[in-house]
Amino acid sequence: MAADDIDTTARRRVAAEERRIRSRPSLTLRGAFAEFLRHPSPWIMAGFLAIALTARVWLGDWGFADLLVPAVMVASFPLVEWLIHVFVLHWRPKRLGPVTIDPLVSRKHREHHQDPRDIPLIFIPWQVLAPIVVAAVGIGLLVFASPERGLTFMVVLAMIGLTYEWTHYLIHTDYRPRHRLYKSLWRNHRFHHYRNEHYWFTVTTAGTADRLLRTYPDPETVEKSPTAKDLHAMSRSAQ
Repeated sequence: MAADDIDTTARRRVAAEERRIRSRPSLTLRGAFAEFLRHPSPWIMAGFLAIALTARVWLGDWGFADLLVPAVMVASFPLVEWLIHVFVLHWRPKRLGPVTIDPLVSRKHREHHQDPRDIPLIFIPWQVLAPIVVAAVGIGLLVFASPERGLTFMVVLAMIGLTYEWTHYLIHTDYRPRHRLYKSLWRNHRFHHYRNEHYWFTVTTAGTADRLLRTYPDPETVEKSPTAKDLHAMSRSAQ
C-alpha cells in the first residue's frame, strides 16, 4: 500500500474513532475510577504507598533530604518514563543462542498497541509490578543513607506510579478531556497509538522529555506508521 493510501486510511480510522467516542455516553470520573479499582496494579501500588507512608511518619526524623528526594524524582521522571517506554516497553525481541529475550512487560505492551481499548492491557502486569516493589524496597533500604530517606523514596515512587497508572488508564477510556493539560496528554498519547509509535513517548507530561529528545514533532509532518498497531511488525514476521 502506498504511503498516501496508508495516511488516508489512518486519518479515516482516527476520525471514525473520534466519532465513536462522541457518540458514546460521556464517562464520568467516578465511573472511570470505579473501573480503575477493579484491576490489581492500583491496589498493589496503593498498598505499597500506605505501608511506606505509615512507616515514614512513624520514624519521623525529617530533614532537607525529604524535600530534595521528591524534587529530584519528580523532575527526572519524564526522562525515566521516556527511557522505559523506548527501551523496555518497545523492546524488540532478541535471540541469544537458543534463547529469545522478550520480557513479559514488552509482550504485553505489544498487545496493548494491537488493541489500545482493551482495558486490562492498559495496566502494568502484576507479575511485573510485584518484583518492582521488592526491588524498590531493596533500593530504599540499601542505597540511601538512612531508612528514613529510603522510605521517602518509596513513598514518592508509589505516588508517581499511581499517577502514571491513573493517567495512562484514563487516556484510554471514554472519559472526554475537559481541561487543557489533560487534553494535551490525551492528544499526544493517541498520536503515539494511532499515528506513529516512534514519537510522543511521555504519558504523564505533555512534551517534556519528548521535546528534549526530539520525539515531539508537528503531527501534520509525521506520516502514519504501518506498524503503530503491530510493533516491530511482529505479527507479520510470525506468519
